[in-house]
This record gives sequence, structure tokens and C-alpha cells, in this order.
Amino acid sequence: MARSRRYKRLEKNIVSRIMHSLSAFFGKIGRFFVRAFKIFDGKLTIMIVPHSQGKVLNIQTNVFAMILGVVVLAGVACSFVYFNHRNAGSGVELSRLREENRETLASLDELRDENNSLLQTAKRFQSSLSQSLSLLGINQSGSSSKSAGRNSDLSSLFDTQDIVSGSLKEAADIRQLTAYLESAVHPVEQIGKMLENQGTLFTDIPNVWPVKNGIGHISMEFGQNIHPITEQWYIHKGLDFSTWRSGDPIIATANGQVVTVGYDDSFGNYVIIKHKHGIYTRYAHMATVRVRKGQTVSQRQVIGTIGNTGITKGPHLHYEVHIGSDVVDPAKYINVK
Repeated sequence: MARSRRYKRLEKNIVSRIMHSLSAFFGKIGRFFVRAFKIFDGKLTIMIVPHSQGKVLNIQTNVFAMILGVVVLAGVACSFVYFNHRNAGSGVELSRLREENRETLASLDELRDENNSLLQTAKRFQSSLSQSLSLLGINQSGSSSKSAGRNSDLSSLFDTQDIVSGSLKEAADIRQLTAYLESAVHPVEQIGKMLENQGTLFTDIPNVWPVKNGIGHISMEFGQNIHPITEQWYIHKGLDFSTWRSGDPIIATANGQVVTVGYDDSFGNYVIIKHKHGIYTRYAHMATVRVRKGQTVSQRQVIGTIGNTGITKGPHLHYEVHIGSDVVDPAKYINVK
């Protein structure tokens, strides 16, 4: 019992102290607010005294209203400075955007000029392509033209109306030009294939200068001439090419096969090459021969060198072209391309 009484007494003392401390704390807070209220509620009189003999103006207020007015004025001043700074920054940004807009408009004008130039070039291209296709006998109304439809006609590029509502005319023009170029791919490919076939044909027909790199000159032409040895009129059956020296390389004037490599008292060392379409070429008076019978040679391949063998008055190449059993003027085939 004594111990429980002692605990109860201790508990009452602790509660009493806590209540006393809380009472003292809240009392201090209350006294603080009372003092603050008295301070803020203190009366102030603001006197405005004019320099003239006018009436003195008295304005009564309290400390709280005075502090609140100062805070409001400071806030207004800070807001003015902040928004003025933002306005200045917005002005700089607006100036920058105007400059960018001006540059963009200038670039757009330049783009439109380039677009107009492109359209004019496309129009000339269409005319040239049409003429080329007509000359080559290529039908322009083939499947590629059908697939292109109306877009294959460049005349629509110069229509003043927009094809798509709300889109720029330049964008519509470029789309139509793209469609036309796509439709023109097939005819151009046909031209390329034709040229490739013709290139193959030209390599099978003697058509190049028989001396490498095109050096030398024709010292005697085909036909009626005075023989350099007998000084009598005779029919010269080929062309004589001279470089005023021996040893310059001789080339095959077309693809073919070597059918004869021999020596003759008149022609000296000579080579005969058989080409397609019944064409033969003879190369005579050679100093050296660099091919053998049965060998396949290609156009511009070196087959020997210019010499002075056989009946000659100086180093040169005697060159003949035969079609079947007929001898023809080689000059008609040189650079026939």
C-alpha cells in the first residue's frame, strides 16, 4: 500500500509539473501575441505639411497597416521589375524570331527560283528525250508511260492550279516532276541497252586507227597511186601509215581471230585477222609479230610493230580491209563511231 501511494504521489507530481509547464508556455505565447497586437495596434499619425499656407493633412493609421502597405508596395515594385525584365527578354526573342522569319522567306524565294529553273530544265529534257526516242524508234507509249499516266506529261507542271488543296504549287510541281522522271527511267534504260549493243557491234567492226595512241599519218591512200618502187600507176589496195620510224606498236582494229601469220616477198611480215560479218584485216611490212595463228585478239590489242620488211622505201604499216572477196577503202571504217 505504501508503495502504491508513493507511485500515485509521484504521478500526480509529474502531471502537475507538466500542466504547470504547459500553462507557463501558453501564457508566454499569449503575452507575446498581446504585446505584438499592442505594437501593431499602435497608432501613427502621418502629417503632410504643404509649403504654402494650406491646411495640414493628417493621416492616422497603425503599425500593422503601415507594415502591410510597405510590403504591398515592395511586392508591386518587385513585380514591376520582374515583368519589365521579362518584357525586355521577350522583345529580344521577338526580334530574333523576326530575323529568322526574314531569312526563311528569303530562302523560300530562292527555293522557288531554283524550282522554276528545274522545271524549265525538265521541259527541255522532255523535248530532247522525245526527239531521241523518236530517232531511235523507241515507242514512248509503252508500259512505263501507261503506268505513269497523266504524270508523264510535263505540261501539267505549268498548270497554275494546285493539285492538292492547301498545298504549295511548288510541292505539287516537284511531285509531278518526280513521277515524270520515274516514268522516263525505262526509255533511258532502253537507250543504254541499245548503246551497249552498238558498242559491242563496233568492237567487232574495224573502226580504229591501227597505230597505237593514234600516232602517225597516212602516207599513201587507197586507190590509184604511183608505185614508190616502179614509179608506175597502180591500184593501192590499202592505207599506208607512217611514223617515220620502226618499232611503234600496231593494234588490232577489231575483235577477231588470227588466221594467218606469215612472210611475203612483197608484204614482208604480215598478219591477217578474221572478224565477224565476213570482214578481214591485213597488217603488212611489220618488224615484229606478237600474235600467233589461231589466237583470239581484242580490239586495240598490240599485235606487232611497224617495220620495213618486204618491198618498201621506209618503215610503215600497210593496212587492208576485206569484206568477203572484195577489198574496200579502210578510210571508210576508221573512226566510224
